[in-house]
This record gives sequence, C-alpha cells and structure tokens, in this order.
Amino acid sequence: MAEDSSETFPIGTLVANGSHSCPIVSFPLSQPRNEELMRRLLSLLLFIYVACPSQSRAQEVLIVADEFHAMQVLAAQIEADTRLKTTIMGQTEIPASLASYRAVMVYLHGELQAGAEHKFIQYANEGGNLVLLHHSISSRKRENKDWFNFLHIELPNRPLAEGGYAYFDPVGFEVVNLAPGNAITTRGVKFDHTIPYASPEGAVEKKLPGTSFQETEVYVNHVLSGPRIVLLGVKYTDPKTGKVFMQDTAGWLLPTGKGDVFYFMMGHRTEDFEDAAYRRILDNAVEYRR
Repeated sequence: MAEDSSETFPIGTLVANGSHSCPIVSFPLSQPRNEELMRRLLSLLLFIYVACPSQSRAQEVLIVADEFHAMQVLAAQIEADTRLKTTIMGQTEIPASLASYRAVMVYLHGELQAGAEHKFIQYANEGGNLVLLHHSISSRKRENKDWFNFLHIELPNRPLAEGGYAYFDPVGFEVVNLAPGNAITTRGVKFDHTIPYASPEGAVEKKLPGTSFQETEVYVNHVLSGPRIVLLGVKYTDPKTGKVFMQDTAGWLLPTGKGDVFYFMMGHRTEDFEDAAYRRILDNAVEYRR
C-alpha cells in the first residue's frame, strides 16, 4: 500500500515546565517522503522553540549589569565550571518574566530602575534564585521604594562613629567562612589561609578559613534584620584609625516567598571574581536549589 501523504506526527500530552506547557512530539522511524509533511514538521518544531523558552533557559543564568567587563569574566567562569549557560544584558532589556531562568545575578552600580526592581522581587518570591553582587546593595539603592524592605536590610545614614554605613576604596580586607556545614561555602571551596575572627555577637575570637581581597572596595555597617543564613564574614582594618571591623555581612542567603536571595559583598574589581574560593562559592550559588 502506498504511504498516505496526509500522515501526521502524533503529539503527546502537554507537560508543565516552569510557567510553560510544551508538547511532546513522537517522530516516525521512517524518513518522511512528502514535502508538505516536512514543512508541517518544521513549522511544528519552530512553534515549540518559540512557545517553550523555558526548555532552553532552564539551565541558563541571566546576569543583569551596568558594568560589563567583570561580568564577562564571571560568565566565562560559570560556563567553564558548570553546565550552565549565561546571558548578560542591561536592566532595560530584561524580559517581562524571569521565571524560566535557573538563576538571575544582579550587578548594578548605578540606578536600580523600578521596573527591574519589581521583576527581581517577583522572580525571587515566585521561586527564583536571585544572586546579588557587591553594589547591588549600596547607598544609591536607598532611593528605591521596595528594595531594602524586601531584603530586610538598612544602611544607616549617620556618622560612621555612630554606626553609620560607610565604604572604603581602595583597600584590602578579608572574608571568612561562617557556615562550615553549608554546601555553598564548602562544596569544592578551598580557602587559602585562616583568619582570626570574632562575630559581633560572640566574645571569643577563633581562627576561621578565609581568603583576602586587595585594592578593592569594602562596605561596613550593613544592618540586617529578619532570619537568614549567614555565610561569610568580613574583616577590615581602617588604616587611618586602626579600628578593626568584623561583621557577619559579606555573604548571606535569605529565603523569601518560594525562592531565595543570595548576597555577596565582594566584586568591586574584576580581580575579585578571580579569587579561587569566591569563584567556587558563586558557582555553588547559581546551582543552588532549596
């Protein structure tokens, strides 16, 4: 019997994938001989590609930035270390929904526009993995209506001697691991030395594994509220006064809604992202699943 030229490819049930539903297509074992059949097949495949972006983005990290060289270095490292792909774009270019991305990293030095701010908040609350870097928490972000409330953080606007927020640049500082049982700071992470450190709440100084950063920028007196997992502490000595700041604010994980927010203070210079321990910590953060 001659092959029926009206033969079609059966389509399976719809399967939810994130916020999308994509058809499963079963293909015949024999190669189609009819040109019309081939055109139908190609049209169907094109429809699936356009309608189901989550299929390709499920293993993709979106990096939203306004300074790009450091993020290009970071993106290359993530792709080399993990099976994830990366895309870098400005905040005016991000899609209406971020739900299909495995992780969204934010590296914004200047203005955080309200549209992007609310997309980031929605993404995290609805189950996303939001990773904030360095100046994504900074004095400029005080201008945003919801950002600091969402992150449960305050940058006190008063003199440093009275506990006010301040930044120092260019300086050196150290970072210690405060979560030795957490996979983010331990899986594949090798700190190169130990650092004497005492958390503000503790009176006993201990030697903790850590690493150091040079000729870069440090923040002091981030005030955190609400429950979160503290990952990294910062130790900075003011060269002018000799005052030593030891604060549990260099890295943390904040559960929010159905998702999570990471923050890491390091990253003012491109070289910060090349630190071996920090590089691996960021790999772990973008691969994290609650």
